[in-house]
Amino acid sequence: MTTGESRPAGLMAIDREMARQHADAIASFERNAAMAAKAAASIRQSGRLLLLGMGGSHAVGRAVEPLYRALGIDALALPLSEQLGQPLPLEGRTVLVTSQSGESAEVVRWFSEAGSAADVFGLTLEAASFLARTVPCLVGAGGTELAFAATRSLTVTFALHLAILAALGEDPSAALGALDQPQDNDITQALAALAEVTAIVTSGRRLQGLAEALALGLTELSRLPCFSLEGGQLRHGPMEMLGPHIGVILFRGNDPTSDLVTAMAMSVVEAGAPLVVFDSSGQTPVAGAVTLSFKPASGLAAIFAMLPPAQRLMIAFADALIDNAGTPVRSTKITRSE
Repeated sequence: MTTGESRPAGLMAIDREMARQHADAIASFERNAAMAAKAAASIRQSGRLLLLGMGGSHAVGRAVEPLYRALGIDALALPLSEQLGQPLPLEGRTVLVTSQSGESAEVVRWFSEAGSAADVFGLTLEAASFLARTVPCLVGAGGTELAFAATRSLTVTFALHLAILAALGEDPSAALGALDQPQDNDITQALAALAEVTAIVTSGRRLQGLAEALALGLTELSRLPCFSLEGGQLRHGPMEMLGPHIGVILFRGNDPTSDLVTAMAMSVVEAGAPLVVFDSSGQTPVAGAVTLSFKPASGLAAIFAMLPPAQRLMIAFADALIDNAGTPVRSTKITRSE
């Protein structure tokens, strides 16, 4: 791993973003109460929520989807590109469009084609962006994320959703506690477990959206194939790929799906694949897995606890593989073409 002056500029940029993500997330929650209340009122009235985004923004939508459903909201997260190509009817739905930059190509085109709608809100980090100029927006603190892979932007966007969920009646105290007192897990053993892999699959059940966010960051930074499969989908056939050179990262929370994640972990160990488990279930670690343990938690409290160590693992994994990790060669921070 590189340190000091030899550390790639791209990773140093990510370090700077991560250093302030907790403070920016707390500020984002506190500063957006009024707009969150307006979005929540629309969601409560419609009872139906469509979450649109691309990349990390879509992964956030996938992660919070079950949290809105737990409150009785008919919530669905779709890639904005899919909504453009095969649109779901919007009548009777509240729409949350998430774009960290507020400028991505799909966002601009969707608004030009979809027309205006009273129940569309935005979530962004950039107050002067196209998205923020077009619809009422919750705006994250700290401004635009400059580093390539999403880190601070994910944490801040989750905090914006926490503000909406709190306005809908969810108790935010456990999630805010995880932000206020972050847990510093040692990733050394997890990194060693993945040292010889040529691909990684991440997976979860109720925490699947978090798994998808990590897979995206791993791919962007390491340039290896790293992808995510929901736990049931991983079970139905793709288990055939498992072996010593396929790393697996599982997310287990303190929720009714934890036993299914445990069963998957045991199967992965049996298949001989290196396994890392991010675990806030409060249950006994699975033998043969490298486990990063957290206080028992679910929902955004679990996400806020697990996300920073997962980010550090993805960065260290990429840094061990390539010389210029964090500097994109085929992509840009803001994707302006489809």
